Amino acid sequence: MTESQLQSLAAAAGVQRCWEDAHGQARVVADTTLAAVLAALGLPVDSDSAMQDAGHLLAGAALRLPPLLTMTCGPDGLAVPGSEAGERYRLMLENGEHREGRLEQGWAGEARLPALTTPGYHRLELGGAHCQVAAAPSRCFSLLEAGATRHDAAAPWALAAQLYGLRREGDLGIGDFGGVAQLARSAARMGAAALALSPMHALFSADPTRYGPYAPSTRLLLNVLHADPSAALGPQAVPANDEAEFIDWPKAAAVKLARLRVLYDQAKDHPGFVAFRNQAGPALEEHARFEALHAHFCAQASALWHWRDWPAEYRTPQAPGVQRFVRQNAGEVAFHAFCQWLADASLAEAQRVARQAGMAIGLVADLAIGTDGGGSHAWSRQEEVISGVSVGAPPDIFSPLGQDWGLTAFSPLQMRAGGFSAFQELLRAAMRHAGGIRLDHAMGLQRLWVVPSGMGPAEGAYLGYPVQDLMRVLALESHRQRCIIIGEDLGTLPEGFHQRMAQTGVLGTRVLWFEQEKDGRFRAPQQWPVEAVAMTTTHDLPTVAGWWRGRDIEWREKLGRFPSHAAAQQEQVQRQRDRVALWDAMRESRAAEGALPNDPQPVVDAALVHVASARCSLAILPLEDALGLEEQPNMPGTTQGHPNWRRRLPGQAGDLLHDPAVARRLGSFARARPRRAS
Repeated sequence: MTESQLQSLAAAAGVQRCWEDAHGQARVVADTTLAAVLAALGLPVDSDSAMQDAGHLLAGAALRLPPLLTMTCGPDGLAVPGSEAGERYRLMLENGEHREGRLEQGWAGEARLPALTTPGYHRLELGGAHCQVAAAPSRCFSLLEAGATRHDAAAPWALAAQLYGLRREGDLGIGDFGGVAQLARSAARMGAAALALSPMHALFSADPTRYGPYAPSTRLLLNVLHADPSAALGPQAVPANDEAEFIDWPKAAAVKLARLRVLYDQAKDHPGFVAFRNQAGPALEEHARFEALHAHFCAQASALWHWRDWPAEYRTPQAPGVQRFVRQNAGEVAFHAFCQWLADASLAEAQRVARQAGMAIGLVADLAIGTDGGGSHAWSRQEEVISGVSVGAPPDIFSPLGQDWGLTAFSPLQMRAGGFSAFQELLRAAMRHAGGIRLDHAMGLQRLWVVPSGMGPAEGAYLGYPVQDLMRVLALESHRQRCIIIGEDLGTLPEGFHQRMAQTGVLGTRVLWFEQEKDGRFRAPQQWPVEAVAMTTTHDLPTVAGWWRGRDIEWREKLGRFPSHAAAQQEQVQRQRDRVALWDAMRESRAAEGALPNDPQPVVDAALVHVASARCSLAILPLEDALGLEEQPNMPGTTQGHPNWRRRLPGQAGDLLHDPAVARRLGSFARARPRRAS
């Protein structure tokens, strides 16, 4: 194996050898990393013959007709690999129409299917071969199509809430979809078009210490601890409410799961559950089986937490041991399916309440970038995900050593080979009971930083994804499910990614703290882009009050995140400069007036108006800032010391917005939204 052969193979597989860091410096990936990533993709390069086989595999895949081709509806046709110009084709449109003809010849001599204007999934037949053609609209489902934007009316706004932090009588210590419904009804009455939520993905029932919402077991199912049983089973007896400031996840999960078991014993033959289980398909059954198996092995030893450490006969869903276990523990498997039914029914009810109360969009679901490699998706869909690497981020200004998030993601090679069915399934699951979705780490549509096992985050590489195909599938599914799309596009992005998102109708994310010029001045809201969502902050960043107080700096020093006390002091000095710059910017935008205050509450009021006045198509206000809170939900890079994903909000979900100060802020936020010209 020569160095040039390895690099050529890496390029063909989409592994990026050269990249540019956050400082604009060119970086080169080591050959050992290239080899490790290729091996994780199923392309071992440990010998000349293996290298040759891998090259033939990639070359052959590029020449064959794949299971699915994507195109954009409009004047351009579609290149059809493995075919010749003049070859006869038959196209059966999803609406029942049939079209026949001959493939055209493109400028480069390639065979092309003529242009299409009808969106949908169509069947293309070429001689004895066939494939599916996903013909997508040029842009995703829009705010205008959702009815959230109207001519000669103020641009829409929304709230964002950490689902687990909501309070409702009878929630047993963890925020649930009943609390979401109450908050959504209240927000809708105040004019909100949507309620954006933290991820609702299924976690690990057998291990409630794994409660980080961005490291799920699977993104295809829901976190059953958020279920509100009354949505499916009618009014329930209400136990005493938990007034604790922080969630004790193990304790609260034990109480909630015990309650769900009682309900299962009472209602396991409920017609609604029977119908749900019959219609849900293999994803539900595989996850329910995993949950039962995971509990079984975790009860034996902590060393058996990861499914790769289970006995061999349990490591795949079709293994004999799994089939035997399911027969012997049918009730336990059914229980986990029952919990999913309750969660699904209560999420559906929350979306129904939101829409009925007047929200044009309703709930916006957050789609995590990947899953825990020890979870049910990695166990049940082993051919879909990459093993041997984890997703993270390269070294940058905020994380000089890089980051390893311990997540697994889809294999781009298998995505193509599988006709993008895994991506379609994921989008449909996320959109099932939502009017919009937020794509966490949206640049994952084009590339992900992957770190081989045993290597440090700085030793990773960018792995490319078929972004054009994924964007087209995303646009098509957004119209079919009538969902707007928001992309979290913060951080180091591929060149042109902002523009690609804007062209496809994916709303980007603009956060107050990052709208700052190199000279320290904050950009005027009128300079923020239209094709974006304006926000004061996110779950990973300080609240307005916390930023003004410097609480994030205090926390970072307390947790040893600075190299020295002097570095922390220097950060405080810089923060004071930034306070002055922000207050000046808010005075210029007429959101603030007077001298620089010490009290953060006037700053919160001004920041909300400042951000709401941005010309962005949508503005989202995190509930923490609506309430003027100082503490942020999560502090990235910490697992101990800071109460990540544990803070509960003060007051009942349905009453939070009725507080006069909060209602006043929401009114100011709504009034500051720019009007759309007629």
